[in-house]
Formats: sequence, C-alpha cells, structure tokens
Amino acid sequence: MRAFAHTSRIVAVAALLVLSGCGEERTALDRIVERGELHFVTRNSPSTYYLGRDGPTGFEYELASALADDLGVELIVHQSFTIDGLFEALKRGEADIAGAGLSLTEQRRRAYSSSLPFASQQPQVIYKVGEAKPRRIADLQGRSIAVAANSSHSDLLQALRDDERDWLQWSAINTADPMELLVLVRDDEVDVAIVDSRDFLLQQTLVPRLERAFDIGTQRDIVWFLDKRQEDSVLLERIDGFLADQQTEGQLAALSRKHFSRDEEISRVDSQTFVRGVRRNLYNYRGLIEDVAQEHQIPWELLAAISYQESHWDPEATSRTGVRGMMMLTLPTADELGVTDRTDPVQSLHGGARYFKNMRRRLPTDIAEPDRSWMALAAYNIGMGHLEDARVLTERRGGDPHLWRDVMNTLPLLEESEHYRTLRYGYARGLEAVRYVQNIRHYYDILRWQSARDARPRPPVDSDSYLPAPLRHLRLLAL
Repeated sequence: MRAFAHTSRIVAVAALLVLSGCGEERTALDRIVERGELHFVTRNSPSTYYLGRDGPTGFEYELASALADDLGVELIVHQSFTIDGLFEALKRGEADIAGAGLSLTEQRRRAYSSSLPFASQQPQVIYKVGEAKPRRIADLQGRSIAVAANSSHSDLLQALRDDERDWLQWSAINTADPMELLVLVRDDEVDVAIVDSRDFLLQQTLVPRLERAFDIGTQRDIVWFLDKRQEDSVLLERIDGFLADQQTEGQLAALSRKHFSRDEEISRVDSQTFVRGVRRNLYNYRGLIEDVAQEHQIPWELLAAISYQESHWDPEATSRTGVRGMMMLTLPTADELGVTDRTDPVQSLHGGARYFKNMRRRLPTDIAEPDRSWMALAAYNIGMGHLEDARVLTERRGGDPHLWRDVMNTLPLLEESEHYRTLRYGYARGLEAVRYVQNIRHYYDILRWQSARDARPRPPVDSDSYLPAPLRHLRLLAL
C-alpha cells in the first residue's frame, strides 16, 4: 500500500508539473497531491479522533486516513476545542477538510461546501434521572438548557424560538466537546443539555445518571466541510466519489460498527459465567498457560485471567477492531513481538505475556507490587502514554501516582475534556481501562482461591509476595 501510494504521488506530481508547464490553473486537489499532505481538522473525542493503544483512531480519523491513502498522500490532523475553531481553520487555509461529527444545516450549506453525507445523528435532550423528565419542547419552559456555541443545536433552538416560542432560553457553551455539556447536567449547573445521539451513546457510561429525555428536531446528515472560497469541483467530486465507494463496499458500515457498537464494551464481572468458563474451557489450555507463565515468571492464574478477559480462552477470537487470538493482539503489536500467527494459542500467550512484562518494566522503578502489575494491566489496555497522563493527573489532584487505587479513580477523567485537554496524549477510554483491570483482578482472585482449595494445605501468603490481592480488599475496590 505504501509503495502504491508513493508511486501514485510521483505520478500525480509529475502530472502537475506538466499541467503547470501548459499554463493550466492548479486545482485544490492538485495542491494537496503536490505537497503530499491532506490537512484535516477535527476534535479530540471518542466519536471522531483520539489516541488509542496502538496510535490514532476514531471513526472520522479512520475515514480521513482512508481518503488520504486513496489520494496517495499523508494525513495531517489538526485539533480544535471549539466549533468556531473548526471552521476558522478552513477559512485560514490551515485545513482542507473539517470533520468532527458536524451536521449539515442550512446555514452551513450556504457558508461552506459539503461532501456527501456518510452518517446521520439525532439531536437529543438529556436530563438527570431523579429530576422531572421533560417529554416535549413545552416542558423546557423555565428550565436551563446548555448547548455548544455555534452548533447545529444552537441553530435549532433559535429556529424554535422564532416559531412562537419566545420563552425559550439557553446557554451557549464555547466547546466542541459534548461531554462538557453532560457534566454541567450531572453537576446540576443546568437542567438539560442537547447533544447528538452518537456522542451520547459513547459517553453515557461516564454519566450513568443521565438519560435521554426526548428527541428534538429531525435527524441530521453528517458531512465533511470545505472552504467555499477554495472550492473546486475536482476535489469535491473526488471526495464524494471516495465516500460513495466506501458506502458501496461496506466500509462505512464496518467503521460504524467498529466505533459505535456497544456489544464490545467491557461488562460487569460475572463470577458465575467465569466459573462456568473455567469448568468448560480452561481445562484445555491450563497446562499451556502454566508452561508459558512459568517461562515468563508470572503467576499462571494471572495469565489465565488476562486471557479470559481478552478472549474467554478462545484462540480464534476476532473483534471488529482487528485484534485476534487468545490474547487479542493487534497486528502492529504482534509484529513488534514476533508473533506470526495470532490465532496460535502458544504464540498468542507468549506474545501477551511479553507485552505485559514490557509494560511492567517500563513503569518507574519506585512503583511497588501489586500496584505495579495493576498499572501494567491498565497500560496493556489503554497504552503507556495514557497511563502516564493518568498518573500526572492523579498527582495534580493530590493523589499518589504510585498507588493503583488513586490512579484508578483518576483514569475515568481522561474522558472529560476539562482534564484531557491539559494532558499530553488527550482523550482515552479511562473507565474501560479501570473495568478491564478490575475484572482481571477478580478473575485472578477466583483462580487463586480455587488453586488454594485444590492444593490444601497451603502455606500462608507473605504480604510482600508477588501480587497479593485478598478478595476482601477487591470487594472494596471493584466497580
């Protein structure tokens, strides 16, 4: 793919030189290909763009990356924390395309060029459970409302007020992050907020007391915007052709499932399901897990707990995000670890064990066990950069960055823009990382308890031994 892209770029640049020699005017597409870069402005959020364990990800980031590959150029990402900032980047010529879950409205249609729609979303009124639930627009009278400034939601409320609803009032918050609006509702600073359905779907777990009250307005198309002053039909036709191909070939649907399907979220610990899994599946792999764990000098119960959390001990497991095997390794991680077949349980277990030990080794030497291993597991799930961000934020907030219990309480804040804006690696699914670690700790304790029962009498566990985690302590920490 890289060789093809490089060849395409050479051909495109050569063509540009020929055209310029003929005195023909260069198009916006010509300029993008000539410089070898597509500049894309977006926002740091779970629905658009963020840094995952193996690098940048997000629905619109991946779509823009595919477009850049199609053009044979490099994708350069710019971030904005306000909606105004997204469009200003277009006006200043800093970005070729703005894409951040932006709805197509009549006002934006007049001011900017827009692509074909590639998704849709529904504006929703969000309220706090326990308060009186509004069920229609009339119920918003007398309530404080928060919307993002210069957003399609602000335009929607203005249209409603112009339509004989003079009583309608709202606060316009200068942000591009709907989580800031949800936090205002959570903290009782406003009664309701208006956000799009896709954003609320991904962020509702962080604000569990918030729910949808009712849909407001109509479903809106999501598009990319271009500066109308720089518009030329060649670039827009190329973008629309690309999006049409993505739709026809099923790539848009696959991307949407990957980033917006909720069936891949880590669920609560289910002890009975785990115990049934031990009886049915662990027998087939326990010997192998014990051998690999012994070679890497980690408790076999811990390796078994990690592999259950990852795949339920299924060597053929595959997720929509592209991770595979018993330890659910990504392709880049597998390549880095020398794993040539991710579905081979031997290679997968060795690779996962090495990766876990690498995470643990990279942590500062003054982090002691068992906190060292719990933090290594968090890094296994979320990436070392985001874990370090959480430790920095923990210390800022007066906690101890060497203790898992303090870092655990901070990790979910990586999903709130007021915090992740101030950190090096930005947004991360911190709550998911906490659940990941706590689930593994729970499974690990069950296996240790069963091992102790099967091997009685067993000597007492030294409080300074590797990974001491009594179940009575876990109950206090588990979410």
